[in-house]
Amino acid sequence: MTSSTTGLASTAPAALAAPKSWLNDFVLLAAIWGSSFLFMRISTVEFGPLPTAAVRVAIAALFLLPIVWLRGLLPELKKNWKKTFFIGLLNSGIPFACFSFALLSITTGLSAIMNATVPMFGALVAWLWLKDKPNASRVLGLVVGFAGVAMLAWDKATFKPDASGVAPGWAVLACLLACICYGISASYTKRYLSGLPPLVTAAGSQIGATLGLALPALWLWPARMPGTSAWLALLAVGVLCTGLAYILFFRLIENAGPQRALSVTFVVPVFAVLYGALFLGETVTPWMMLCAAVIVCGTALSTGLLKLQRAQQPKP
Repeated sequence: MTSSTTGLASTAPAALAAPKSWLNDFVLLAAIWGSSFLFMRISTVEFGPLPTAAVRVAIAALFLLPIVWLRGLLPELKKNWKKTFFIGLLNSGIPFACFSFALLSITTGLSAIMNATVPMFGALVAWLWLKDKPNASRVLGLVVGFAGVAMLAWDKATFKPDASGVAPGWAVLACLLACICYGISASYTKRYLSGLPPLVTAAGSQIGATLGLALPALWLWPARMPGTSAWLALLAVGVLCTGLAYILFFRLIENAGPQRALSVTFVVPVFAVLYGALFLGETVTPWMMLCAAVIVCGTALSTGLLKLQRAQQPKP
């Protein structure tokens, strides 16, 4: 998921379309973003984390830039290039590298469940930075959500390298760092990029992430040329899971409203777990599902999607 769009969501039209007109987009977007963890897992084994992230954003930038040009938005991109390039590092460059690193030692399902905390971190950053003080229900959601993360990470809290050479504890911390970056980028976007066409932010962010990751990726480029499957996985995650997903998400915001669009984050782990089990033979444990339920409930409360009802006082 790309959380710079969280800030953009607040500027979307308020009108909602009939459910049938947006439901297909909702399910399709969840399925696409769920597959991104599978594709990153396949590619990072051969490319390494930083090259995987760099090639992904480069492909997305090459895909989005012609669309910006065809829609006559290049002047807007040139005018706001500094801010959009910077948000690209926070919203794409660092998080994609973190998740690619994490996927070397933890499952795609676990990383996707961690990613479901993005709206929760967004609410926390908005509280601390934008002074968007949450009510009691949202504070409870933050507590519940972080408790779910602690439960999920507890059995992975070892910093001894496994067969992959990466300790699961570092992988979990990398996922959390990615989610924090998403949360910061959401508040930054809301504060400094409100009103900017979403496609401009999307394209500019991918260009910025590409420039930021280019030199480290070249320095760490694998000595042996990756195979065809790794290249195809990167092509899929760049075009499908980044470029096309951006466009689909913005359309969902317009047709269903920001709250419904943001709730797609909760469905993404379902598809990620399914893909991991089917294509990678990953094991899904009852404990993982329990922790996922706790995290989703906490995130839904912290973002205001769920609200606790106050008991009404009886009239005298």
